[in-house]
Amino acid sequence: MSKPRIPSEFAFQVLALLAAVIVVHAFYVGLIRPSADVQLAAQAALQASGEAFVPKRSFYVVIRDFEQEACFILMIWALAIMGLKAWTTRQETTMLERNLIHVTEGTTLLPQDARNYARGIEALPEAEQELLLPRTLLNALSRFSTTASIPAVSEAVREQCDIEADKLGSELSMVRYISWAIPRLALLGQYAESATHSDRPTRRWKVTSPV
Repeated sequence: MSKPRIPSEFAFQVLALLAAVIVVHAFYVGLIRPSADVQLAAQAALQASGEAFVPKRSFYVVIRDFEQEACFILMIWALAIMGLKAWTTRQETTMLERNLIHVTEGTTLLPQDARNYARGIEALPEAEQELLLPRTLLNALSRFSTTASIPAVSEAVREQCDIEADKLGSELSMVRYISWAIPRLALLGQYAESATHSDRPTRRWKVTSPV
């Protein structure tokens, strides 16, 4: 029953990544890099003319490199994934407030009655059936109808919740990886920029130093 939901979440993540790449790259091509190039060209012209000036680095120059662009793409992608999880959590919370099995106080539930109670849950819309509570209740009723054992039903519910918790942890591992990768990409950009600025003086020192 949960099979249709996995491809939909995967498709959402892929589309969110593509959208983040397109939007961020278009923003960089249309605004960030042209503005940074204009400022760097103006500073290069002043330096070539021999005039005294203090180099200034604007926000556009700081974030113009590909490493910073990748950081913004990953940030937007992570926010999209977290937004999807928040929306799913809200749906699950709303479902928990509903009474899916109408049993009056003092009623004895027999194994042969489990199928009748399950029909009400199976009549729910498909999107609602994919939520945790309907799936867990259907699993519990099915186990009760076949085993007529309360401990077996309790174990089935516990297993279902453990599986859901493990699944949620594995899905959020992508967000944890992105949060790990963003600062390292930023550091990589700083190292690359430092190497670019120190490249010319280093080569001059190698030429003039004695062997």
